[in-house]
Amino acid sequence: MYPPLPLISAIGTPRKCGITYGSVAAHAIAANTANYLGRFAAVGIDVEQARGYGALFRDAAHRHAPRVAEMLDGVAEGARVDVDEIYALNGRTELMYSANPGAEPSECTAIAVLGQRTASGHTLLAQNWDWHPDQRPYALLLDTTDELGRRVLALTEAGMLAKAGLNDAGLGVCVNMLGSEHDRRDGGVPYHVLLRAALDAPHLGAALRAVCAVPRGASINLLMGQAFAGDTPGEAIDVEVAPGDVGFVHPSDGVITHANHFESALSAVDTLKYIGSSSFFRSARARRLLGDGLIDEDRIKAVLRDHGGFPQSICRHDEPDAAAADRTESLFALVLDLDERRMSIAHGPTCAGAEYRHIRMDESDRIGHRAGV
Repeated sequence: MYPPLPLISAIGTPRKCGITYGSVAAHAIAANTANYLGRFAAVGIDVEQARGYGALFRDAAHRHAPRVAEMLDGVAEGARVDVDEIYALNGRTELMYSANPGAEPSECTAIAVLGQRTASGHTLLAQNWDWHPDQRPYALLLDTTDELGRRVLALTEAGMLAKAGLNDAGLGVCVNMLGSEHDRRDGGVPYHVLLRAALDAPHLGAALRAVCAVPRGASINLLMGQAFAGDTPGEAIDVEVAPGDVGFVHPSDGVITHANHFESALSAVDTLKYIGSSSFFRSARARRLLGDGLIDEDRIKAVLRDHGGFPQSICRHDEPDAAAADRTESLFALVLDLDERRMSIAHGPTCAGAEYRHIRMDESDRIGHRAGV
């Protein structure tokens, strides 16, 4: 049994939210930053080089996502961690995977189901977050409300601002890592800044602008959806972004599934074609397992614990004999009900029977401290 996932709440300007988050989670942020500096060293990037890349990321973030950058600056201040190291941490995907063609971007299987296909009539997003098992202790939930009244609830790693999550406008984001031959370490808005910029958007169109209209150094897949007001049905769209190009996947019969390879017609050359990956069956298998008829959350959760292709299955399991850098397992499973503004989250792999805990945005802690969820 894993301990409760910490929840940190903050209210105010982006900088004030960042300072609150940084000060409350200072120990975890410092430890996670040191941890990633070690991971960067393993791929040939020393501390000074990491700070140099971090400075480039900071400059790009301030130019293209200034409110996210203000929050990250506040995180560094509150945690008393070097600001360039914080930006290097948020560019961990660029630094560990870009310009490293032998690395497999094998993270996550994601699902979107429109209200026309759900038993509840609600728009649902879901995913497994697959990552190195040693990163589990650094995971947390971040709940922020800015000075404009916009609220975001996101799963993230200490020192970062978002992975999967949702906001009070009913907009949600799930994420999959991608890899292309155009990826590089030194260019553009970093992967995790881009995720937060999408979640900060007040509506789906603004989220698409936040993703498409900025320079990028790494490829990333964002499965986004929004529950619209009243009787208007919700919408979902999958956005594959690579440096210099963007592709889209739309719902088919009310469903989108995605893993870690490109499925749209964008021009990027997928690096997974050269090394192979379970991604090539996970997305299609998830769609097939969802089946016909109306889909409830129990069916989605069953897909997230599927063992087809074990251990590199949708419910991914650690392979202790793998090289240290290649170990991966499903750390968490999430279901986002965008109409209810609810996140349901469980420690993974969920095949072990972990219970989902439900956080509704109108009920979660807003005091500004760490709380068990």
